[in-house]
Parts: sequence; structure tokens; C-alpha cells
Amino acid sequence: MAGGAVMLVKVGTVIMTVLTLASLVEGFGVNWGNIASHPLNPEIVVRMLKDNKINKVKLFDADSWTMNALSGSGMEVMVGIPNNLLETLAEDYGNAKDWVKENVTHYMRKGGVNIKYVAVGNEPFLSAYNGSFLKTTFPALKNIHKALKEAGHTDKIQATIPQNAEVYQSANDVPSEGDFRKDVKQTMLDIVNYFHDNGLPFTVNIYPFLSLYLNKHFPFEFAFLDGDGQTINDNGRNYDNVFDANYDTLVYALKKAGINDMKIVVGEVGWPTDGHKYATPKLAEKFYAGLMKRLAKDGGTPLRPERLEVYLFGFLDEDMKSILPGPFERHWGIFRYDGTPKFMLDFTGQGRKIVPVAAKGVQYLEKQWCVVNNDTINLDVVGPDLDYACYHGDCTAMQDGSTCSGLTKIQNISYAFNMYFQIQDQDVRACDFKGAAMITKNNASVGSCLFPVQIVSGSDYLRINFVFGRFLLFGLVFLGLVTVI
Repeated sequence: MAGGAVMLVKVGTVIMTVLTLASLVEGFGVNWGNIASHPLNPEIVVRMLKDNKINKVKLFDADSWTMNALSGSGMEVMVGIPNNLLETLAEDYGNAKDWVKENVTHYMRKGGVNIKYVAVGNEPFLSAYNGSFLKTTFPALKNIHKALKEAGHTDKIQATIPQNAEVYQSANDVPSEGDFRKDVKQTMLDIVNYFHDNGLPFTVNIYPFLSLYLNKHFPFEFAFLDGDGQTINDNGRNYDNVFDANYDTLVYALKKAGINDMKIVVGEVGWPTDGHKYATPKLAEKFYAGLMKRLAKDGGTPLRPERLEVYLFGFLDEDMKSILPGPFERHWGIFRYDGTPKFMLDFTGQGRKIVPVAAKGVQYLEKQWCVVNNDTINLDVVGPDLDYACYHGDCTAMQDGSTCSGLTKIQNISYAFNMYFQIQDQDVRACDFKGAAMITKNNASVGSCLFPVQIVSGSDYLRINFVFGRFLLFGLVFLGLVTVI
């Protein structure tokens, strides 16, 4: 493992060491989601990936702007098919052919996108979906694989289905008892046998954080990979963390299906930084430090001691994600919404105290905030406005145990008002609330609770530059410097 040069930067009031050049852990990539009110310009994100020497990325759709930004980068890409397209792709092979032509073949050119996987759906068999995609996922997968094969892509690109680890379970909480969930077992057996026959990988999303979040009796250290967890012995194999145990539970489930050698890809694994008492930058740093050291050793798991292929979740925060699973859903990013790193993370797995390289060229809205007007606010009637601001904004950082949970009542209201104001692009009409709010140029942040200033959205950035370009062209024509033919 090669070392690297470092540089010092200031993040807030803390001086941190930043990675500038190093050999990264083999076999890992990141998830790049864009369920955000103000997504970063994809070209900025691709530069971030390059600056951090990350050469594998997993997407949740095939957005053309994102795909074009990845063109010529050489990065390995897992392109995604959303669940809402599964029925269309399942019922008509022609639709699958068209999808492959438009979203795969189109980019298979010199200087195009290095597509490695096509992810058909995303966790389609979650019990929360009540079987909504149970009948369409496998047919859609078969049609996509057939279309890839017909187009001549299967020597390079593999179809897969990212499943939540919920699709398998263990009766006695030991890996060797692993088997597929009863209500999806037959479908899962059909899928894994098809995978086996066609050389396709099994993709699974594993979340140690959720084990801790969902079970108040779950042993805390068992959620992390730094060797401090209580050891569980299973048929002579020792497990000191839930990631290894979960992964090997899948291996055993596959073995019970008669499959011993199927490739497994960990499609998502990570730790959130806000929205719950266990969702903090400190614990995220602890989790990732252990994970990256594990990946650097290429030691695998007790049952599969081999290099793991893993995609970290996620690269950036997404402030428009559903919070039904929990308020933490909007805070999985290693980076904030604006591409600022949240904690120290050494992608080389050497455990150095360095932070990832931040985004460059990010444009922000004006430095102004929306806060309570103490002279006009009536605390007895502000409740509905507070609810409205949180419903249309993002107040997840105000949850108990979160970064903004210690605010006063007035500060809570100001936080909510500002989040709504920023998500509305600082429209002055979004900072009124019947006269209870006002715009200030003074930074409203309180301690570690950040009152953010929103960025110029990637789509707005494109529109601004398009309009500027048209005015520039008009001016050049007017001056006689350009001739329009």
C-alpha cells in the first residue's frame, strides 16, 4: 500500500490533514444519489470523485447529465433502474431493449461511460413494499439481461438486483442458520439460480447502523469493525461484528440453495451523521475507519476470506429523501450537501487522520438567513407555520440527540424558517410567515448546529450559464464579432 502526500486545511475551527495523493483500497466505490432539492453539478461531483481517487460509482438511475459527466472518466459505473420502471420492463421485452439502447449502448463508445453493472430495481423485496414488486422484478431482470446479451454487452456488463439484507434471516442469529425469508424464498431461489446459470452477481445492502437503531438491546461495539465487539462462535468461526455475520448469513443462504461460489457485491454500507443519537460524525468516522482498514487487508469474512467489493453509502447528503425509515435518511453522506467533508476518513485504509478532498467550484446563494422576528412573532399561533416550514424543508437535525436538538424554542423556529427559506432559493416571500420572520445577514448558526446557506442547484447552474451564453452570443453578434449563419 503506497503512502501519499498530504496538506493542511481549515474546516470550521479545526485544522485537518487532507489526502492529496495515495493508493486507495481496492474494490470499493461510492453510491451517488441525487434525491436533493439542490443537487451539485454532476461535473463538480465527478471532479470530487477524481480528487479523492475514487474510481467506482453506483447510481440509482441513468440520468443523462450524470452519465455524460462520467463520460471519459474511466470510472466503473453501476447504472440503476428505479423500481417504478420494473413493471414496464417486465411486461414487454421491447421496453427492455429500448432501455438498454438508450441508457447503455448509447454510452458504449470511445470516451463513453465504463458501465460494469446494471442494477435492476433497488431493494424491491423490502417487507415495507408489501410485495409490490415481487412479480415484476425477476421478469424485468431477465429481460434486461437478454437485451444486454443481444446488444453484445454481457462480456463486459452484468445485470444484478440490489437487495436489502432483509431478504434473508437467521432463526438463531448465527450465520449458519441463514436462509431466505419465507415470503420471498421461492422467488429468491429462482433468481439466484438464474444468477448462477448466467454468471451474475448477488448484490446486497448491509446496514450495521440499523441493527443498532432498531434494537435497543443490540451490543453497541458489535456494530463496528474495529475488533472490540463481543465474539460469537458459529461452527468454529468467530464473529466480532455484525457486518461479517450478516454477509456470511447470505453465504449460508446461498449454500442452502446449492450455490457455493456466487460473487457477492455489497451495494450499500455506511453510517449516517445526524437525525438520531447514534447518527453522529464521530460514530461515522469510527465505523468507516474500521471498514476501510478491513477492506485494505483483503481478508474478507470468516466464511469468505477474500477481497470484498463494496460501495459506501453515500457520497452526498440528500435532503429530499423519505424519512419514513427514520430522520437519519437524509444524512448518510460522507460529504454535506455542498461537498464539504463531515469527518476524517482515510480511503487508503491506513487509518491516517485526514479528511477527504472537498468539492471545488461550488456556488452558494447570498449569505443571508431567515430567522424569527422577535418584535412581531406570536408564539401562541406560530405552530402551524413551524409545521409547514418543516414539512416543506428539512428539520431532521432537530430530532432528539441530533446536532440541533439543544436549541431554544425561538432558535428551533428560526432553524425551521431558515431551512424552508433556503430550499426555496431564498425567495423573500419564503421568509414572511405572517410577519413572524425576517432576513438577516448575521450567521444564525448556533454552536455545532449549522444554519446552512443553500448552494446554486446544478440545474440552476446550467440554466444560468445557458442564459449568460445567449446574452454573450447576442452581444458578440451586435458588435459584429460573430456572424450567425
